[in-house]
Amino acid sequence: MRQYSDPRQQIHAGCGRFHKVNSRTPSSRTSRSSRSSKSRSRDTLSREERKEATRRAIVAASLRLLEDRSFAALSLREVTREAGIVPAAFYRHFESMEALGLVLIDESFRALRDMLRGARAGKLDPNRVIESSVDILIEGVNDRREHWRFIGRERSSGVSVLRYAIRTEIRLITSELAIDLARFPGLNTWSGEDLNILASLFVNAMISIAEAIEDANDSVALDEIRRIAVKQLRMIVVGVTGWRSAV
Repeated sequence: MRQYSDPRQQIHAGCGRFHKVNSRTPSSRTSRSSRSSKSRSRDTLSREERKEATRRAIVAASLRLLEDRSFAALSLREVTREAGIVPAAFYRHFESMEALGLVLIDESFRALRDMLRGARAGKLDPNRVIESSVDILIEGVNDRREHWRFIGRERSSGVSVLRYAIRTEIRLITSELAIDLARFPGLNTWSGEDLNILASLFVNAMISIAEAIEDANDSVALDEIRRIAVKQLRMIVVGVTGWRSAV
């Protein structure tokens, strides 16, 4: 019988042929497969991180350019040049300039929602509700000044899609505030319509105050805005005490 020096060579039964047995164990194959899977996972995560970084760069570039102009005057090429990418790369993140504008609106109103959420979480001084509300508003505007500037300008812009989106956001925030107001003693007997009107007064006042804060050039102007804002909100509250809601 023919002998084979390589122990991995075995006689195939009945046909005289031989084949080589794979010397790699199942565990070694599994280990290598696991390493490949982890490597692919790291690569995928890295691509996702890079994509998100580029998206954030586009948003940040847009806000910088919007400091002194309206969204309608902004071009895709200007945005991509400011973000440091080629124009074609823009469409990997946004379908159009209008889609970018809607993202900017969502991020901008997130600041207002966060402030209202903070008030609900007990950040307001119960002895100084109006004053602490204005202080929270001032802090929020200073933290995200470029977003508030964008909202203030685009509320009356020539881009109808953005105007509609802003009005929708304001309605949503107003509805949320109306639900919160209904929990207060004295207001829990008000009609839904009256609660929504009151919430609208507060929200519109907050947006107007925020726009004034964004325009403030120094601390003196900011103090004056704060003083008037407190008085404005107090007037609304005084009106509330004298109102008799027809349920």
